[in-house]
Amino acid sequence: MDLVTQGLLGSALAISAARPAEVRKAGIIGLIAGVTADVDFFIQSASDPLLNLEFHRHFTHSIVFIPLAALLISFLLWPFFKNSLSWKKVFIFSLLGYLLSGLLDACTSYGTSLLWPLSDQRISFNIISIIDPLFSLLLLTGVTFAVIKKRRRYTLIFLTLAGAYLILGWFQHQRVEQLSLQLAQQRGHQAERLLVKPTLGNLFLWRSIYLHNNQFYIDAIRLNPFTSESVIFPGEHITRFDSGELNIPADSVLQKDIQRFMVFTSNFLAIHPERPRLIHDVRYSNLPHSSRPLWGISFDSDQPGQHASYHTFRDASPATRQSFMRMLAGHQP
Repeated sequence: MDLVTQGLLGSALAISAARPAEVRKAGIIGLIAGVTADVDFFIQSASDPLLNLEFHRHFTHSIVFIPLAALLISFLLWPFFKNSLSWKKVFIFSLLGYLLSGLLDACTSYGTSLLWPLSDQRISFNIISIIDPLFSLLLLTGVTFAVIKKRRRYTLIFLTLAGAYLILGWFQHQRVEQLSLQLAQQRGHQAERLLVKPTLGNLFLWRSIYLHNNQFYIDAIRLNPFTSESVIFPGEHITRFDSGELNIPADSVLQKDIQRFMVFTSNFLAIHPERPRLIHDVRYSNLPHSSRPLWGISFDSDQPGQHASYHTFRDASPATRQSFMRMLAGHQP
């Protein structure tokens, strides 16, 4: 998730183990530890545009890396807290602050290497958006009250509520998945692969993608978390990308880049209908029922020794925002 939420979660977890006199210091240590996992964002290369995609949410988010990260953070922070906290306390607060960073990111749809180095699989539970203001507000409220009152019980209360929110997201995911399967059956389709994910900042409006007969079918589904009320917004479909159709040497730089992008996207790839040399990630779009890309890679098959280029296509126009808000409210865009 976003850095603020990661920091708030780390702060809340560290405070949950602190005595009244330690609450503020634990909150600071947990906040720093909570955002540290995202230092992998700075792994970039001017000559290799996909390096950042490959390593963001990679080894620093692995379960195996947690104790080592906590050890490094505690050694770095120890000089600033040695007059008021034991090294053991600094380590415990660092460990708790870092503990759930990878797991929280895995709850989103981006993909997280939780099991590295045992597995390179990018895990995505798809139960919460990368940015969710309500979830962040729950954590912020708990940390704020705990710091003001110097009582850890407030973080325990709001951590419980935040956990309940994630459980609600899981139930929503299961319900939307069933609606998506029913929609495919109504169309006479067999869903060979299925992905549902919440849209930005909410658990009401979801993006549904299923594969049938080499086509990705994309729809938006609006489901009230507290009732059975649902609205389906039929969307677009697009042909799945087949790397075999490109005449690119298997051992070339370009082919390896395409394979890396395929791993990153869990093979939810398509060729842009208007740009035949652009492969894009079907999982994301500016509107939940659209096949228009949010990001992708362009290539020149005549130069297989050159890296692919990475592009983003964010659309924050009033028309796009209005369509999104109408769907979020259950109305046609």
